This record gives sequence, C-alpha cells and structure tokens, in this order.
Amino acid sequence: MSDLDDKPEGFRRVAALLADKGHPHAPVYLEVTARTAQEAADALGVQLGQIAKSVIFKRKHDSAPVLVVTSGDLRVDVEKVAALTGPVGRADAEFVKAATGYSIGGVSPVGHLTPPVMLIDRELARFDEIWAAAGHPNGVFKLTPAQLQAMTGAPMADVTPS
Repeated sequence: MSDLDDKPEGFRRVAALLADKGHPHAPVYLEVTARTAQEAADALGVQLGQIAKSVIFKRKHDSAPVLVVTSGDLRVDVEKVAALTGPVGRADAEFVKAATGYSIGGVSPVGHLTPPVMLIDRELARFDEIWAAAGHPNGVFKLTPAQLQAMTGAPMADVTPS
C-alpha cells in the first residue's frame, strides 16, 4: 500500500499530476486543515502572501469556471477580473465541486475536471516560494510562481486592488 492509498481522491489526483509533470515537490498532507490562506500559512510557518489562494468565479455569459490564483494576503478585484474574462459572479460550493472536482478550501490550481479560464495574480511574483492547495483542505504543495505559470499556461495579471 502506498502512502497515497489512504488519502482523499483530490489529493491523489494532484499528487499524480505533479509526478507526471516531474514537479520536484510532492504534495504535503498536513495534520491540520488549511481551508483558509491564514490556516495554511500558520501550518507551514510561511508568510500569508506565500499562499497561492484559489478563488473560483462563474462567468456570467457561459457559466465557465474562472480560477484566479491570488496571493493569500490580498483580495481579488472582481472588476479587474471581469475586464479580462467577461463579467463574473460568485460560484457556490456545488458549482466549485462540479467544475473543479475539489471542495472549497482545497481547490488546486491544477488537475481540474473542467479546464477553467485562469489568471495568476502578478503579486505572487513577490515570493521565491509559494504554496498551493493540493486537492483537499489538508493538502498543499510547494512551487515557484514561474512553475505555477508553466504548469497551467495561465497569464500573470493585475487582479488585486491597487
């Protein structure tokens, strides 16, 4: 039995994807929940801004999922996102789970069931090392902003208040 056999499906999916891509850091399954950026930062002993927080919106004209990966110490400016993607609205927990395969609090920037329209907060580039959710509220993985961009193909964008 591997160490992953007893882990939730979303965590296993992210672990497999990272391994397939040759990512140098396997995901970490924390003993405590990291549903919020602050919980993740506290558990990892890193700055709040180093947490790559996944925020899902629902695009209004076609119901496409829009994923904004932002720095944990910042809020998303919905108007800036809408200017880049078209108008967006809130996504409820049911929509997030159906579109991504992950529950809120564990939405990874990779391995979605439906490929989202995706933007990466340029403010993440303030850090050499960031941590993203790994498909479950207890799962995280380490990477750089450049690795996040390379893995996802998403553009860096100004998505936070000025």
